[in-house]
Amino acid sequence: MLIKTLGIVFKSKKYSETSVIVDVFTEEKGMRSYIVSGVRSQRPTVSAGLLQPMTPIELVAYEKDGHDLTRLKEVKPYHVFQAIPFDIRRSSVGVFMIEVARNGIQGHEAQPNLFDFLLRNFVYLDETPHSIANLHLHFMVHLAEYLGFLPGGDYSDETPFFDLQEGMFTEFKPLHQHSLEQLAAGKFYQLLILPMERCHEVLFDREERRSLLKSLLNYYKLHIENFPPVRSHEVLEEVLG
Repeated sequence: MLIKTLGIVFKSKKYSETSVIVDVFTEEKGMRSYIVSGVRSQRPTVSAGLLQPMTPIELVAYEKDGHDLTRLKEVKPYHVFQAIPFDIRRSSVGVFMIEVARNGIQGHEAQPNLFDFLLRNFVYLDETPHSIANLHLHFMVHLAEYLGFLPGGDYSDETPFFDLQEGMFTEFKPLHQHSLEQLAAGKFYQLLILPMERCHEVLFDREERRSLLKSLLNYYKLHIENFPPVRSHEVLEEVLG
């Protein structure tokens, strides 16, 4: 049967001389892999630019029960990015966000709320006039909710530490090494309670931002079994530096 849905491109790789396999997180079916023909031909039927990571698309695809790999029948742009392709800072943030999402999403079931969250973040990254230096941190803090380990409790004078292992704000510093000290925990909490549109208001210096990013990557490793290394964060740190 045919399905029509929105999708966000996560990854594209060569399949044959003229075709590619594209991993798409769809609104209707969750994560799917599709063969797209004619992309690499002299007169491509589908623009390769439509299949770049983080691109929002409208697609018509063949679906077969029990088949993980089917074909795309039609694909067209849903939202055309105006800034990301031409801004190394925005594109680096976007590549990092897509890699974290790709590594963290488990299973193939539909998750429309997660799809909406991802789409809103990429469109905001493209359109915002504000600083994007904190957007990847805010993204990771809130993506955790959709992946099943939203931070618990509240930051306060009584609970000034965050236990990364337990996912909770705590009164005392944990005995293990997986925790945030008071200053970092406070800024982590600000990211947790502020909407995406205000995350630029949280003040970090370069080292604080770098340290919190490493802690968040550790947080994901602690809560997602076999969470793969995120390789784009080093480039991101240099670009945002």
